[in-house]
Amino acid sequence: MSPRPRLLVLRALGLGDLLTGVPALRALRRAFPGHELVLATPAELAPAAGATGAVDRLLPASAPHRAVPRTLDWTGPPPEIAVDLHGNGPPSHRLLQSLHPLRLLAFAHPETPEIEGPPWYADEHERDRWCRLLRSYGIDADPTDLLLPRPTAPSPAPGAVVLHPGAGAPARCWPVERYAAVATALRARGRRVVVTGGVDEGDLVARLADRAGLPGTDVFAGGLPFDRLAALVADAGAVVSGDTGIAHLAVAHTTPTVTLYGPVPPAHWGPPPHPRHIPLWHGPPGNPHGPHPDPALLRITPPEVLEALTRLPTGPRPTSGVSTR
Repeated sequence: MSPRPRLLVLRALGLGDLLTGVPALRALRRAFPGHELVLATPAELAPAAGATGAVDRLLPASAPHRAVPRTLDWTGPPPEIAVDLHGNGPPSHRLLQSLHPLRLLAFAHPETPEIEGPPWYADEHERDRWCRLLRSYGIDADPTDLLLPRPTAPSPAPGAVVLHPGAGAPARCWPVERYAAVATALRARGRRVVVTGGVDEGDLVARLADRAGLPGTDVFAGGLPFDRLAALVADAGAVVSGDTGIAHLAVAHTTPTVTLYGPVPPAHWGPPPHPRHIPLWHGPPGNPHGPHPDPALLRITPPEVLEALTRLPTGPRPTSGVSTR
């Protein structure tokens, strides 16, 4: 029996990037049901990749500062199809070309004229961008196909409002004292508030918890395992965060969100239009890699966040997505 042909997808980025790529991954799964779909992405995203229902195997791949990996640990025959969901090239194009795929799907770039892909639009929403790429190659892709199945693990804090102060860059981090003001006001109203943080955000989480007087049972620092984080988010009353992975995870589980945008506008990375998702944004766009909170982000105030939380709908939510394999 001959081995299944392999389809390699490059998206060696973070959790939020993976989740915005779910519609494209599912479109590829439907278009090539007989292929083994291999996703080149950081090893720690394996549980999230599995939850999409679209990925057969993860190929660990990453580089500092979200750069294109220098190499891929690919073995065996070349992939039949390679898909660049990492960026607009040329480094990501050349990385995939080095594996000699029979077919490469990617955006056009003047430095790789041999790739006859569609043009790249800088102001396009991330989900729409990758679906448009696939449609240009005749693959039907729906940018709204982004929900994840409900986690099987129990939530450690059902119904709580989840505050997540961290982000991938200081420019996207709303000040801790403002999160603490929101937490204090919510607790005065009788709401349970919990705070989460990644593996390198222990100090940030501790400062917020101390300012807000949160008990240790409501502090989840050090990066929860994906199954526990997904369960916490899926059963949360709401998630308040900057533009980072947990906001996309909440959208994928139909959890209400108030997301604080700056320096990148929600038109590029925001949730689909729906009353349960409120993006706060005052602009103008700024430097997403800046060393300090962006001025657009600082225009958002705690009273504005608290008012937005009162506008979120309550009651039953749609069920989470199911596998499209």
